[in-house]
Amino acid sequence: MNKSMIAPSLLASDFANLQQEIEMVNQSDADWFHLDVMDGVFVPNISFGMPVIQAIAKHAKKPLDTHLMIVDPDRYIKTFADLGVHNLSVHYEACPHLHRTLQAIKAEGMKAGVAINPHTSVKLLEDTIQDIDLVIVMSVNPGFGGQSFIENTYQKVADLKELILKKNASTLIEIDGGVNANNAKMLIDAGADVLVAGSFVFKSDNPTETIKKLKEETA
Repeated sequence: MNKSMIAPSLLASDFANLQQEIEMVNQSDADWFHLDVMDGVFVPNISFGMPVIQAIAKHAKKPLDTHLMIVDPDRYIKTFADLGVHNLSVHYEACPHLHRTLQAIKAEGMKAGVAINPHTSVKLLEDTIQDIDLVIVMSVNPGFGGQSFIENTYQKVADLKELILKKNASTLIEIDGGVNANNAKMLIDAGADVLVAGSFVFKSDNPTETIKKLKEETA
């Protein structure tokens, strides 16, 4: 069993001090930087795009885990690869030709991820799970940080883990939304590998210590 990974979500960071926030994550026990890209169409919010990711990439010393909450993500796959993104996740609900999108991401040398909304069944990934490096299970409705956690997520993670094992896939399970000290260990116990933490980390008094504690509690 791998140790759990923590991916602080920069959407919750202080954009006026972005370089300081990046340095904090660099020096912390975190494993990845989680970047949420929103277009105001697929989700009712707009976050940041290429210029900001370029700035992040310049200072980040850990892999960039990029979550596209956008329509027609295929248009930008190469752009994100050129920016130095390590994992690129697209939404199942935004990809009518999911298999082709996954292949395109891998062709650019990135790990291919699929994100699923709270109402989307893990069964829908049965045919593609062996091509997916990473599934992001949304444990809140996507679009805004700081929302409360949807309790059905534990069961969803367990079902997804079962599917991964049944298909002999090596897919990682990442949880995004409302992760905190109360649910982190239960999520890992249910089968999750990576926890995205936004507000819980960046709004805490000591983000470095918060990341360290999350790692320890889920080790």
